[in-house]
Amino acid sequence: MSFDPRTPMAQQHDVHRARQRRDRALAISLSVLVVVGLVGFGSYTVLTKSEASEQKQTAPVADGKAPSDDEAPSDGQQAPADGPIEGLRTWDAKKLTRNHVTGTVAYPMKPPVGGDHNPVWMNCDGEVYEKAIPDVNAVHALEHGSVWVTYTDKASAADVAKLAARVGRTPYSLMSPYEGQAGTIMLTAWGNQVTVDGADDRRVDQFFSKFVQGPQTPEPGATCSGGLGAQ
Repeated sequence: MSFDPRTPMAQQHDVHRARQRRDRALAISLSVLVVVGLVGFGSYTVLTKSEASEQKQTAPVADGKAPSDDEAPSDGQQAPADGPIEGLRTWDAKKLTRNHVTGTVAYPMKPPVGGDHNPVWMNCDGEVYEKAIPDVNAVHALEHGSVWVTYTDKASAADVAKLAARVGRTPYSLMSPYEGQAGTIMLTAWGNQVTVDGADDRRVDQFFSKFVQGPQTPEPGATCSGGLGAQ
């Protein structure tokens, strides 16, 4: 039988110290487990959010373009460029003859929207004419799918400048002054015509979008250069 020479008080003190060491080791182990758990949960949360964000960015949309906040529809939003054009006048394409003539033509509308015309077209590769141009040559340009912008001396200088800039950067379009037309600013394509309120009228964008080399074009793909230029 072994004999412990320590007093009972000393023995109790050693037992108490051993219990403290065991409790401290247990507390440290629990702390480590908690930290590991938090780190793992945080990593899982970040990974989950990253995957969700990636799926949202790569999700297919109808028009092939992810919508942005600026594109969200709102009350009072303007109609899209491919919507109906308010006030658009149209003529039956079958009644618009396309014979080449060398003389003048008495067109029933001003500016003309089609009909017989000169064999030489008016250059329409974004041409801005400062003077009036012959109807018979302009109509030939319409046959090639161009949009013709015309204006009277009542149009503001600002509107004329904005429209000229638009035409200047748009192939298959031309612009010229035209006295005697019903509206101050008018846009004409083969068989189609509209009067607009100004350069910022949304119908300008609509008309260009629809009729520059649009479905109304009798001769799609025909050149807009090499014809008659400014005199």
